[in-house]
Amino acid sequence: MKFQNLRRAAAMAALLVMSVAAAQDSDQALSKRCMTVMPTLAERETIDRNLQSFLASRAARGASLNSAVGSISVPVYFHVINIGNTLAQGNVPDSQLADQIAVLNAAYAGTPFVYTLAATDRTNNADWYTMSPGSAEEKAAKKALHKGGAESLNLYTANPGGGLLGWATFPSSYATQPKMDGVVVLYTSLPGGSAVPYDEGDTATHEIGHWQGLYHTFQGSCTAQNDGVSDTPAERSAAYGCPVDRDSCPGKAGLDPITNFMDYVDDYCMTEFTPDQTTRMDQMYQQYRG
Repeated sequence: MKFQNLRRAAAMAALLVMSVAAAQDSDQALSKRCMTVMPTLAERETIDRNLQSFLASRAARGASLNSAVGSISVPVYFHVINIGNTLAQGNVPDSQLADQIAVLNAAYAGTPFVYTLAATDRTNNADWYTMSPGSAEEKAAKKALHKGGAESLNLYTANPGGGLLGWATFPSSYATQPKMDGVVVLYTSLPGGSAVPYDEGDTATHEIGHWQGLYHTFQGSCTAQNDGVSDTPAERSAAYGCPVDRDSCPGKAGLDPITNFMDYVDDYCMTEFTPDQTTRMDQMYQQYRG
């Protein structure tokens, strides 16, 4: 009996190791959670100075600095780039696009933003289908497909490959590169897709956070400035999986904000934006997209 119990325990331990290894393999296969190009420290300082000047100007005019919850309707233009008519070829059905909108509105509930479908177009183009950040293919696709103005979210679905899940542009970039504005996501990261554990639609949630002006929670590591938001505890590096009670900056207050949409954790682990993140998104939208 004792031998059988030992065998059973050994089998369970082996299964646990295999499960952990499988999870790690899954994360490594889709390891590039985000390839958004972050502003340099000097650029961030300029962005922050400009924001403070903008807010001071509004305050001097007696204008409100905060928008009401649900008061800003963001039109969403979906651009479905594919290589054929099937889902396996990137031709995401309307039902999945609707589910993505629902995920966004759940994630951004409590913020001023409500996302509404404006239009959907579908383009069969093998070169654009595998575009990468900053590539000629990305520029060509966006130049041809981009719709609306600064207030409009252009959301491109494609198949970048190489473990890349998505990327976005910042609101401060719109004035100089309006056609490049928007978000690109791996089509299998939409709700119900096959990019497990990034298959619940929160790649788009994360990238749109950048589009609204947020940085990663681990931006700047354990430094005082970090992500520029006061109510997200400092975080030394990106978190993967769902590492509860992780504390990578023990000299700073608070555990790592692993449930924040601007970290790199699995979709199921992402659940929140903080009040100060909401304020920053609102202010950046007013400044650059309002």
